[in-house]
Amino acid sequence: MRQIRIAIATIVSFLIFVGIVMIYSSTGIYALQEMGDKLYFLKRHLIFLSLGLLLTLGVMMIDYRILQKLSKPILFVAVILLILVLIPGIGQYINGARRWFKMGPFNFQPSEFAKLAMVIYAADFLARKQSKVKSFFHGFLPLMTVVGVVCALILKQPDLGSSFLIGVVVLTMLFVAGVELKYLGFLGFMTLPAFFVLIVNVPYRWTRIITFLDPWEDSQGTGFQLTQSQIALGSGGIFGVGLGHSMQKLFYLPAAHTDFILSIIGEELGFIGAFTVILFFIAFIWQGARLAKRVSDPFGYFLSIGIVVMLGFQAMINIGVSIGALPTKGLPLPFISYGGSALIFNLMEIGLLLNISRGNDA
Repeated sequence: MRQIRIAIATIVSFLIFVGIVMIYSSTGIYALQEMGDKLYFLKRHLIFLSLGLLLTLGVMMIDYRILQKLSKPILFVAVILLILVLIPGIGQYINGARRWFKMGPFNFQPSEFAKLAMVIYAADFLARKQSKVKSFFHGFLPLMTVVGVVCALILKQPDLGSSFLIGVVVLTMLFVAGVELKYLGFLGFMTLPAFFVLIVNVPYRWTRIITFLDPWEDSQGTGFQLTQSQIALGSGGIFGVGLGHSMQKLFYLPAAHTDFILSIIGEELGFIGAFTVILFFIAFIWQGARLAKRVSDPFGYFLSIGIVVMLGFQAMINIGVSIGALPTKGLPLPFISYGGSALIFNLMEIGLLLNISRGNDA
């Protein structure tokens, strides 16, 4: 287990370092023009990083098994926060969505807390109900009802990406726990009409799907972001144009430091740089799977699986969006993209992984 811990810590440290460098590279000029300080985003990122590391150390110091007893209160708090953020005057309304609490100069996104809370709750549920997980009414339905409530609240913000991520993670945990495949098939069949309504009947989501199929048809309109991302990746070639020399970050590529930071990595550091980042995420998933396989207690086993799947799947979606393989989802690249709440909770999840590993040393 010690070697796995070292490997995971090394991988995440590398990704964090890449994030620091690329956030400064992708935001310096924009921050100087808009905020009058080229270090504006870097300073904030370092504050989030410092807070995240402190909380990670705190998570590592406790016995992770305590979280099993606290899983229901933690989820209850998450649900309350998801409700409060929807109330005008309490939740912050930004760019057509009500997803944040304003806390002085910073914003807090409760859906990031809800992701972790849902994984902890699901891990506790599956650990306690191992003998009943094959039962539809006693194993499958109760957990999916809770997932449905959490996802519905997140969808109200609206945030389809995060609710979809939670659903995929919990379903994966259920699959690993041995749930009947017919239940998963039934759920998929029953949710198809809901996905149809959520995508086709919501104009901006349907536009994303149409744009994804052919972003170059309207490259100066709805397809602008995707085409600029592809231009950035294509411009980098094998070795890149050089660190700090990206053209797309100069007000061409929107969200260059958040959702599309991999595109800037590809432009400045080339295929080699972008592929190296992808390889590190693959290595993280591999080491996380090795860790989970060696965990002896059920709660730690399911919790580690949930964390690895959540971080790995989020990375896969972000990478897929950046290269044009998936429709735009709005999920940041873990440990690399700029963003306070996501970075802090991602680091805490790594702290839990390391905690679980240490608690299961042979």
